[in-house]
Amino acid sequence: MRSKDLSFHHPLAFWLGCTAVIAGVLAHLPMLAMAAPMHFRLAGMPMDNLMLVGMALVPLGVLLAGYGLMPRLQQMRRTLHPDREPLPFHAADHVPLNREHWKLVGVLTVALAVDVMKPATIGFVMPGLSAEYGISGATAGWLALSALTGTVIGSIVWGRLGDLFGRRATILLSALMFMGTAICGAMPAFGWNLVMCFMMGAAAGGMLPITFALMAETIPTRHRGWLLVALGGVGTSAGYLLASGAATLFEPNWSWRSLWLLNLPTGALIILLNRYIPESPRFLALAGLEEQARAVLQRFSGGAAAVAVAPAGDAVHARSPAAARIGLRQLLRGRHAAISWGLMVCAVAWGLANFGFLLWLPANLVALGIDAQASVALLARSAIIALPGIALVVWAYQRWSSIRSLVLFIALTALSLLFFFAITLANLRSTTLTIVGTVALLLSISGVIATLIPYAAEIYPVHLRSTGAGLIAGGSKFGGILGALVGVAGLFQHFMLSALMLALPMIAAAWLLARSGIETRGHGLEAIQHALSE
Repeated sequence: MRSKDLSFHHPLAFWLGCTAVIAGVLAHLPMLAMAAPMHFRLAGMPMDNLMLVGMALVPLGVLLAGYGLMPRLQQMRRTLHPDREPLPFHAADHVPLNREHWKLVGVLTVALAVDVMKPATIGFVMPGLSAEYGISGATAGWLALSALTGTVIGSIVWGRLGDLFGRRATILLSALMFMGTAICGAMPAFGWNLVMCFMMGAAAGGMLPITFALMAETIPTRHRGWLLVALGGVGTSAGYLLASGAATLFEPNWSWRSLWLLNLPTGALIILLNRYIPESPRFLALAGLEEQARAVLQRFSGGAAAVAVAPAGDAVHARSPAAARIGLRQLLRGRHAAISWGLMVCAVAWGLANFGFLLWLPANLVALGIDAQASVALLARSAIIALPGIALVVWAYQRWSSIRSLVLFIALTALSLLFFFAITLANLRSTTLTIVGTVALLLSISGVIATLIPYAAEIYPVHLRSTGAGLIAGGSKFGGILGALVGVAGLFQHFMLSALMLALPMIAAAWLLARSGIETRGHGLEAIQHALSE
């Protein structure tokens, strides 16, 4: 651990903060242990003094560690008001994948799996939580809504922090918040669970775009595309498997609370692996830390003797003072506006389809005349058939075209929705047709999310990359919130209407991106920005 690293300007504060968070979580365990004879039921019990001290230590530790990760104000000003693009380092962009790359890929896969595991756990805790607190399923549903709202805010806020403080710093801050939210497993009141679930969602929503931004800026150009798509697919699948596996292993004997307590060791695992998470060399260059940028590049270029640095005059493109104003406004109004709006429309429509239409699909299949047990079996069969399609998504993004792959899967999603509209309109109650439509929808909707965030991580400049990726990731979660609200309003019960209404924004997104999107496959990140500036 080196204090000169941008992520650790105050290493003592960071590690003291980590210690305070761990102590705060452990302070909740004695009261939980006292409830062991009652199968760890704490509902309605008053908090003891040790638990109250622990609740104070957790936010204090997060703030202290956050201060330890914060870069110096002078470097923050450089990232907030850059006078030019970072120097274009090329040495590590054209080397074969080496041991350092694979270590980074492995650690970020673990981080993303832990990240996906957190919100996925909600579905497994809700039955036990509802029974202990004596609340209805509808009331318990506020837990999912709280977490989903947290992911929207976390994606946007963490994305911005990633462009100010650095990619590595924000990943570690997310992991630290995972550790702190472990106290959710010892909360005696449902209201506290809502608060902790919101914080967990914020940390989970923030880590996803940052990991993609760091990967995009570190992996060689030739392998960047397929590794970004594979990272999303493997990390997501592993996260769901971890959540279901933990529920199977721990919940029967240790109650639903044990699943929240796992936030402590899983978050600590990411902290312990931080030595394998470098800061992005492009971010370091942007912050004026060119020597550290060279060191990271040399590490990832296999120890090459010389790391080529182009002189400032060869920078991708100098910006006017007006162009130096960065943030969401530049993303939605500047030269990236057309792409941003296309990606955002797609993200919100995807959230509506994934968290709304798909969730209501079993009930709607029953309405089409397929009995409940058969509809579940049909969906399971369709999911198995669609699973190998992820390999097709990776191949298309890497070997064919990044933007065309994204547009293709958006268009296929729209066509799948229109297919359901058509067979319902024609009253065609065919199991074969339903399987075809379901497989096409599952494959296309998986292809959209697998390519959407990687493309967002490639298309934006370094000073906006995590902000842009966070905005698009937040849009997909916002679509999920809209999907939940639309479902509560009963609109998804109108199968034909909901299929048609979701197909329309997908068509609009495909049209916007077909017009304004540019190719990123095989192009360096600086070359992509040069193409956008023309």
